Amino acid sequence: MSETKNPPLSAELYTYVLAHNPPLDPVQQRLVESTRALFPDNAIKQVPAEQAALLAFLVRLTGARHVVEVGTFTGLSALAMARALPADGRLITLDISEEWTAHARAAWAEAGVADRIDLRIAPALDSLRALPAEPHIDLAFLDANKDGYIAYWEELVPRLRPGGLLIVDNVLFFGTVVDPEVTGGPGAAVREFNAHALADKRMESVMLTVADGVTLARRV
Repeated sequence: MSETKNPPLSAELYTYVLAHNPPLDPVQQRLVESTRALFPDNAIKQVPAEQAALLAFLVRLTGARHVVEVGTFTGLSALAMARALPADGRLITLDISEEWTAHARAAWAEAGVADRIDLRIAPALDSLRALPAEPHIDLAFLDANKDGYIAYWEELVPRLRPGGLLIVDNVLFFGTVVDPEVTGGPGAAVREFNAHALADKRMESVMLTVADGVTLARRV
């Protein structure tokens, strides 16, 4: 078994990391604060600041113009990616909550990127299956209900262009993926998904210990 080089992430070290990443802009910061105030029991669904910066970086790095997000919540990840898109880029984001996404819409409008974002309120599988079947997606971000991850993956992968990037969040699910006593629920679903993704020969994948675990997968 290899030893980790990851140091324990103390509050001081995490503050240091944030100080060496692009900061949240004022709209993003207000969205983080309002989400915590309005939805304290669900605020953990929001991507952390360093992950928002990573998503924006990956959009720019890949030159993505067509982005799909599964799981919107209050819109921070979509906002970060939309800001990174070129003027002719578009982001389709999928959710089922009108309440949560109303706050997303307000933030996108305030940031001036609402015209780049197409929010679709419907079951995500229905929305994904309604997309063109041919490979056309440059980048996708999957951060929704964990028991749907395999099904979402199977709809997204054929629609990725060669070299397209699929980013999957929460692939460690708070460490439960290695807990033998976790035999059901989201932890078990994520464990099953991780095995599925690793075995998929259509994709080249790496798992990173960013936030709650992130898998980056490239269509080969």
